Amino acid sequence: MDENSFINEYLLDLRPYKAASQEIWSMSRDMKESALKLDWNEATIEPSPKVKQEITDFISSEDFFRLYPAIYNDELIKLLSLYANVPKLNVQYFASSDALHEYIGKLYLSVGDKVMILQPSYDNFRSTAAANGANIFFSDMTEDFRFDFEKIKRDIKNESPKFVYICNPNNPSGDILTPDQIEQLLNEYPGVLFLIDEAYSEFAYQTVNQLALKHNNILITHTMSKAFALANMRFGYLVASVDNIDAVNRIRNPKNISTISQIAVRSALNNIDYMWEYVKEVNIAREWFYDRLIHTDFSQKIQVFPSKANFMLIKCHDMNVKSKIFYHLRNKRIFVRQLQQCESVLDCIRITIGTQEQMERVYNEICEALKQ
Repeated sequence: MDENSFINEYLLDLRPYKAASQEIWSMSRDMKESALKLDWNEATIEPSPKVKQEITDFISSEDFFRLYPAIYNDELIKLLSLYANVPKLNVQYFASSDALHEYIGKLYLSVGDKVMILQPSYDNFRSTAAANGANIFFSDMTEDFRFDFEKIKRDIKNESPKFVYICNPNNPSGDILTPDQIEQLLNEYPGVLFLIDEAYSEFAYQTVNQLALKHNNILITHTMSKAFALANMRFGYLVASVDNIDAVNRIRNPKNISTISQIAVRSALNNIDYMWEYVKEVNIAREWFYDRLIHTDFSQKIQVFPSKANFMLIKCHDMNVKSKIFYHLRNKRIFVRQLQQCESVLDCIRITIGTQEQMERVYNEICEALKQ
């Protein structure tokens, strides 16, 4: 019997999502403290100190280890609804936005459904959609990795997808569609379901959450992994119409969001100014980093693209330049992302933006690499 005979046929040729290396977890404490992990767009600072304090206080309680987490945290729902500026009935939380995407795939996608993804994009959703048997169609961005709104509309009209995935701001380019543009898509294509992944929305000071109160064909996903510095807590949430929230609750496992995660997110939402200060610092550093790179003496070797997120896309003149930058930074314990999800980004790297001091270090090392 074929060893794959029990696997769904549409999964036999599935290309898995390829994650970046996590060498930092095998480092000693001293090595880790000197490393900069800029490959997964995590925050480069710790969350509010109050998060750690509240978790520390809780795990000393006798009930911590033996009980399942609370399956409905009304206080947390209230805080999320206040932050997202939508009613409580329009929000639900999950054990990461990746897990939420898997629920969305199970709920809305069937074998043969056509899914359109604006490319390049966060590749894990492509894998999630394909795992549900969907047929993936890619709508390419411009050569300089900008959204072409008229082309997006033409592709939807010509391909007639059931489902469209838009990472907004886009990962890895940092470009963004406006709320007016997204609402235009919702109005023009009411029979298409749009998933707007707002993992990086805080850095753009923009969200389309309010559109979920007027339209039933939009799902908006968020994460606490980026601006809130809670990647290890694995927490995400959905903003959608009441009907869509009710639908996903039918298959959602409420036991999968740990108590530690719930406490961490509650604390972070009660100290929201801390997050916004970090966002401001990142955005200042991002603009400084972009300005320095476009005026460097090595501009003929790299092309840098403006971004509305906490990362920056750099296109290298050739693969040799890409390798020089990547491996030089790696030797200095600065980890950045080599992009591979589609042909248009094979000569690109993506660098998470941290604090001003951190980005000065990265800039200086990139210059050293390009001198070689």
